[in-house]
Amino acid sequence: MGLLSFIKEAGEKLFGGSTAQAAEPSPDAEQVAATAIKTYIETQNLGLTGLEVAYAAATGVVTLSGQAPSQEASEKASLAAGNVHNVTQVDNNLTAPEAAPAQYHDVVRGDTLSAISKQYYGDANKYNAIFEANKPMLTSPDKIYPGQKLRIPPLGT
Repeated sequence: MGLLSFIKEAGEKLFGGSTAQAAEPSPDAEQVAATAIKTYIETQNLGLTGLEVAYAAATGVVTLSGQAPSQEASEKASLAAGNVHNVTQVDNNLTAPEAAPAQYHDVVRGDTLSAISKQYYGDANKYNAIFEANKPMLTSPDKIYPGQKLRIPPLGT
């Protein structure tokens, strides 16, 4: 799937202040962070197998490998990893069946799923397609935040 960029200061805070803010990244701290990210991805129940996660604290890059049951699951894994505080990029090396790739949207202040839906689909009432494409990371259509990256699926998928 490739490399996606994220906003480092936005996202889920999975690791404690000392691990995430360490001035001198250590292999132990990176392993703790990678394990936390892997656990977070696995809680999304995406059906991934053989998931491996590596985290480079100095650059904020997460690398994913393993198998995804679908392109959608692979894209959601990238979003789960990337929407974590201190992650700047996700290098997704998951293998998945070929399908039409989704677009991505970086949430800015004032965005709503309806407004995003109108921008991409021309219809504000299709916001539920975006909400469903980002579940279980989104728990409510009203709970998006600036800096978050959302998956915008092609209509009909």
